[in-house]
Formats: sequence, C-alpha cells, structure tokens
Amino acid sequence: MLNVQHVDMSIINPPQPGAAFDEYLNKDGALHRARPRWKADDGPLPSIYLSHGAPPVFDDAHWIGQLSRWALSLPKPEAVLIISAHWESAPVALSATAASTPLVYDFGGFAPRYYSMEYPTPDATSLAGELRSLMPEHVEIHQHSHRGLDHGAWVPLKVMYPYADVPVLQMSMPTHDPEQLFALGRRLRPLRDQGVLIIGSGFMTHGLRFATREMFYDNVIPGWSREFDLWVAEALEAGDLDTLANYERAPGMPYAHPTVEHFTPLFIALGAASDPADAPRTVIDDFQFGFAKRSVEFD
Repeated sequence: MLNVQHVDMSIINPPQPGAAFDEYLNKDGALHRARPRWKADDGPLPSIYLSHGAPPVFDDAHWIGQLSRWALSLPKPEAVLIISAHWESAPVALSATAASTPLVYDFGGFAPRYYSMEYPTPDATSLAGELRSLMPEHVEIHQHSHRGLDHGAWVPLKVMYPYADVPVLQMSMPTHDPEQLFALGRRLRPLRDQGVLIIGSGFMTHGLRFATREMFYDNVIPGWSREFDLWVAEALEAGDLDTLANYERAPGMPYAHPTVEHFTPLFIALGAASDPADAPRTVIDDFQFGFAKRSVEFD
C-alpha cells in the first residue's frame, strides 16, 4: 500500500485534485475515442513495461502527456492484460472479469477525489479463457469473482484509455524469480497476435523508504536511482538478459528496490517479446520525485 502524508506540495496536495487530468480529457479526449481498434493486419501488439505512478499522475500534465502519446502511437487494443507490482499472489490469480468491477484503492493520504474515481471496463471473460488455454493443465489458476484493478493497473490505464472502452484483466505476479517470470511471459506471447496489449506495471526505481524531502520538493535525483536506471538502460540496449536477472547486485541496490516487486514485472514483458535480446523502444526515461520512470516497449 502506498501512503503519502503531510507533504506540502501541489502535485500531492493540489488545490484542485485531478485538474491536469480534466484538462487532458477536454483537450485530447476525442483523439482517444476516435483511435482505430487493432486489426489482424496491424500485426502483434507489443509487450510493455511501464512505471505506473499513483494518484499524483492525475496532477502531472507532463506524465499524462507521455502516457497519452504512447497509447495513441498504438492501435487501440482488443484487450489489456496487466501484471502489477501490487498483486503478489501464488498460484496465478486473475481479477474479476465482469464489466464495471469496482476498483481497488490501495493507497492512502491523497485527496478524496481519488477514492471515488471509477474505471468501468468491459467484460474480460474472453481474455481470461484465452489466457487459461495457454497454461499447462497442471497449473492452477484462481479466478476472483470480486477483486478489481489495483492502482498499478487502473491509474496508468485511465490515462492511456480514458473512456474505459478496452477490456482489462489483471493477473497476479506469482514469483519474483526472473526465469519463471520470463517463462510465464513466453506463454502469454500468443495473446499479442490477438490484439492484446501485455503490460508489466511497476516503477523503475522505487526506494520510497529512502526518499528525502529534497526528492519530493525539488525532484533531486539520488545517485542510487540514477545509477540503477542507467544500469537497466544499458543492459536492455545490449540484450543482456543474464545481467538483468542478476538485478540484486546492480548499482544502486538495495536502495533502488528495497523490495523488488516494482522491478520484476519487467521479466514478464521481456518474456512476451518476440526477441527478448532485441533492444526495446524507450518511451519514457525521466524522473518524478527522484524515482526513475523508465518505460519501454518490446516488439
């Protein structure tokens, strides 16, 4: 759970919560409504790893613009399968598939508006069935009847597909072992050929327990955040999967990730790539509050 308390800063305690998001809808909403839906001729959609943020995203016009442009650069998916840092559960579990399942507000200390936001996505039963068909018969999958999308899923998706017109299914992260997550991503890869956007949702650096006042007020970037982010960028560019899998020895650790759930969704996105050794397209490579927002797209 993310808790932010007593930080006197406009992006966390804005005078009008969500004003940047409202302005974005008024200005660019029509572009998203008109975006063409994926078709087979478009070829497989990518798999992506994104840094998802929390409710302050809705007050950050720059970040909103980055996520919006990313979504508009792709055909609108037939569906989204998202694996979030905020749902660690084994065996594999799936969120409720019914349309308009209520959200999970797994954060604290923010403006009341964010606890009443909705994201009423369409029924995702078909995607759940397709996913099960890709799993070995001996793999147990738990289907939740009531669990909705957590903030690692609905916050970025509410910007990327603001009218909730794409079915979304969330899958739990059953392990942090890179090899197992990579293998899971490989099993999911055929979904891309059906117009499914596969998303690993985390945050490239997430050392909240080491955050300082200067990071929040002045966006001071600590050395451990910059060093880990650079290490990831270089390893991805080189297609060095073995180095990435050895992340616990990376520069900036363990400060960049005191716990690793915000980094390991990357391995599902890598596994779902056509060729994981190919360098991804870097879409976002800057920082918020000193934390790296690096987000990438794999063909």
